[in-house]
Amino acid sequence: MRLIARAMGRYQGAVLTCILIKLAATVTELLLPYILEHIIDDVAPLGNLRLAVLWGLVMFAVAVVCRQLNVCANRRAVRNAHNVSYDIRQALFSKTANLSGSQFDAFGLPSLISRMTSDSYNVQSAAQQFQTLCVRAPMLLVGGVCVSLVMDASLALVLVAMLPVLILVVFVVSAKGLPMYNQVQRRLDAVVRVMRENITGIRVVKALSKTEYEKRRFSRANQDMTDCDIAAGTVMAIPSPLMQLCLNGGLTLVVVLGARRVNAGVMEPGVILAFLTYFNMITMGIMGLSRIFMTMSKAGASADRIDQVLRAETGRRSIPASAALTPSGGGFIRFEHVCFSYGGDSPGDASGFAGEAREKALTDISFILERGESLGVIGPTGCGKSTIVSLLMGFYDAQAGGVFVEGRDVRAYEKDELRKKFGVCFQNDMVFQDTLRENIRFGRDISGRAFRAAIEDAMAAEYIDALEDGPDHQAAIKGANLSGGQKQRLLVARALAGRPEILVLDDSSSALDYATDAAMRRAIRDRHGDATLIMVAQRVSSIMGMTRILVMDNGRCVGYGTHEELLETCPAYRDTYQIQMGDALS
Repeated sequence: MRLIARAMGRYQGAVLTCILIKLAATVTELLLPYILEHIIDDVAPLGNLRLAVLWGLVMFAVAVVCRQLNVCANRRAVRNAHNVSYDIRQALFSKTANLSGSQFDAFGLPSLISRMTSDSYNVQSAAQQFQTLCVRAPMLLVGGVCVSLVMDASLALVLVAMLPVLILVVFVVSAKGLPMYNQVQRRLDAVVRVMRENITGIRVVKALSKTEYEKRRFSRANQDMTDCDIAAGTVMAIPSPLMQLCLNGGLTLVVVLGARRVNAGVMEPGVILAFLTYFNMITMGIMGLSRIFMTMSKAGASADRIDQVLRAETGRRSIPASAALTPSGGGFIRFEHVCFSYGGDSPGDASGFAGEAREKALTDISFILERGESLGVIGPTGCGKSTIVSLLMGFYDAQAGGVFVEGRDVRAYEKDELRKKFGVCFQNDMVFQDTLRENIRFGRDISGRAFRAAIEDAMAAEYIDALEDGPDHQAAIKGANLSGGQKQRLLVARALAGRPEILVLDDSSSALDYATDAAMRRAIRDRHGDATLIMVAQRVSSIMGMTRILVMDNGRCVGYGTHEELLETCPAYRDTYQIQMGDALS
């Protein structure tokens, strides 16, 4: 709940104004039964029609004022609550964008999506009710009891005697409901995960005729969440019937006792009518408190989940002073005895989400790359090729050894400072629902000449120029209206457009024919020779011309050198070359 308090603190003036207006509206609402009692007991017996009409107009005016104040307060509450949820979503999105790779893996994409959507909505509802119901309900309860005590203390004591029991029930049930709503949100994460997997892989699901299987899988996740939500809702619904039973019993006692007192001549009939109205207000106040605790229980669970992300440390890593020094041997890019495992205990990761240690993705990887040189990385699927790129860009931190760029440990860089050096085309990279031009520019100040050079060097100009609207052609979500080769060339153009110091192409030509792949590599070599190139590939033909080639197998380096050297010294590389190129090497 501290999160909600901090978020609302930014709008404390607007929130305070809303609360004061709601307070005034509730006070005027409490006046209405008192005015009605005065009309019945004091004005009506006088037989003065003009006076009765005058008091009727007073009561109508108070009702109008009450209504307008409530409308004004509710509108302000909605606006303030939306501002609060907007700020929280902005902060959550910004924080998510800066999470380390291990933090992102620990939270999980489905969980981050549900925190951004359903959790932020729960916080918004709580912020709105805090300004309205949290003012009105206690005021109706306390105000109704106070006025009732003034009007007739003996009848009011019937209500007062029930309040401690009712409040205790609400608190006990709310304390039990909070952890249950935490569980509901975790089950919702699972539903989002299954739904996202199905939407992303819908073509595979249909191609393998697994629609019914996926329906059953989603049904199980949905049923788990529904059962959990029903259990939480059942617990939180307990106070309502108990309160209704107690209050209706109290109301019966009030009517019976009140009728006897009227017959005895010690109470006016108008007091009974006003008392019943105040009794209904007290009932609404208690029911409102029950609703507040239910909303706050949900919001408390959601706020804790959001706060977990916002409190995750994403600042500069704490590293030994020696780590920022140039390692022995120099090199523009240097890996020095690097070891890494996903889910392992990374000393440089301040997230606190270490998870279980797993098999190492990289073991004792070392190489040096000078400025302007090129490195090809090749090996079977899952051997750690893309992990090398992730460590180089600081998405993850090495658990042993060091990764250096220009003689500095990558952990010593500010994230933006490090990543501005890179132009990257990742495996299965993202094409956004925007024009081809904006997909390549990506918010950067790219001149028309640089844009043209990028699409030509990436061999994308041919198909872009053939489109009716050219670079202004609208790409669908994830580039669904582009072929695999068109998407890859578009993404390579994006990487080239910024003229980076370090160009990383991670399996970026797998969908290209050999001629186009060769032409693109030739253009990159001729016109981007000043960039240090790292190319991750499955094809030997894509990397055989590199300055150095790193051969990976099961997270280990099994070969490092030039193409000619590896053909002589690395059996794994030679076998791959023979299979792909058809050479009968002896």
